[in-house]
Amino acid sequence: MNMKRQLFIAGCFCLAAGSAFAQKSELTKAKSEFEKYQQMANEKTMASVADNSLKAAKEAIDKAAAHDKTKDLPETYAYKAIIEASYAAKDSSGGGQNFTAADAALKKAKETDKDGKNKEVIQNAGLYLAQSKLNEGVKAYDAKDFAKAYSAFDYYRSVLPNDTNAIYYTGLAAINAKMYDKAIPQYQKLLTTNFTKKQQVYGDLSAIYLMQKDTANALKVISEGVQKFPKDADMAKREIEISLQSGKTQELTQKIDAAIQADPNNKTMHFYAGMIKSEQKQFDAAAEHYKKAIEIDPNYAEAYVNMGYVLITPGIDLFNQANKLPQNKAKEYAAQKAKAMAYFEKAKPYLDKAVELNPKSVEALNNLKTYYLAKNDTNNANATQQKIDAAGKAQ
Repeated sequence: MNMKRQLFIAGCFCLAAGSAFAQKSELTKAKSEFEKYQQMANEKTMASVADNSLKAAKEAIDKAAAHDKTKDLPETYAYKAIIEASYAAKDSSGGGQNFTAADAALKKAKETDKDGKNKEVIQNAGLYLAQSKLNEGVKAYDAKDFAKAYSAFDYYRSVLPNDTNAIYYTGLAAINAKMYDKAIPQYQKLLTTNFTKKQQVYGDLSAIYLMQKDTANALKVISEGVQKFPKDADMAKREIEISLQSGKTQELTQKIDAAIQADPNNKTMHFYAGMIKSEQKQFDAAAEHYKKAIEIDPNYAEAYVNMGYVLITPGIDLFNQANKLPQNKAKEYAAQKAKAMAYFEKAKPYLDKAVELNPKSVEALNNLKTYYLAKNDTNNANATQQKIDAAGKAQ
């Protein structure tokens, strides 16, 4: 009797061991099938075979994850995470239940993998989940659901905190969602990286600060940008505009004047000085600085554009004033019109040169079109408009 009982117990033990072994084999199968999937996943001709391997891997890992003997193994959690995450990464809408299952398994894998044996699998599972959220974010952004896009991109960024695209996408979505407090840290972070569009970041970040009526930080950021990219005329113009808004024009003027005194042949500083005078509607003074910049560099395209503008603008004002005169003021009208035309003719060589140096400059072409309209030259005005339209499409 005792012997039979012992045999019975031994038999039960053997059955239990066999069951555990069976579940271990499911874990092994899950690993093997997933490895096959990874080897074939990027080959279009093997796509259906790869999908079958992923399906087999999921069936096996689900069995291993359901059995008491294997469900709490770090390896089971790790492979459950990466297999479910692989499905999620293939789904552009966010992964749904696969993402939820992968995320939960990944957390458990990180908690239980004390010896780090599954470190690589865990890291790759995180990357698959990041890919899933990147896909979701792009789809949401295209649909103009910017809050959802921000949430998705922010998850993507949390997995890859130093990836400049992840940081940029997160910040961009936050701006569009009007979540400016969330956007600022991302743009600040980008300025510490080697991001290729850093010039744009300076402009965007200063704009964010302005939206929050923080002109001090807006000016600080754009001034730093000008120092980093001194040849960027748009950024320089932005610095001048913000300086005017914040009442800091005098300080900026003093800085530029000091730079010109130290280096009279610094064309960029003359260009900036001209911009300040232009913003202050001191067109004659602005013209002197642009003229000097052009003397230093006869091919300075931006200086020609601005020179044309400061010469033609007073002419436009005189032209408009003349048109407001009553009909009994014919003599005054003629005098005003003549003065206006003198400005237009003085501007014409600079307008032509600006377009010659940069035929796709919409600003230069618009200035030239203004000249033709003032001269009542409809044919050339229309031809210039066609060039403006073509340049706009090319940008």
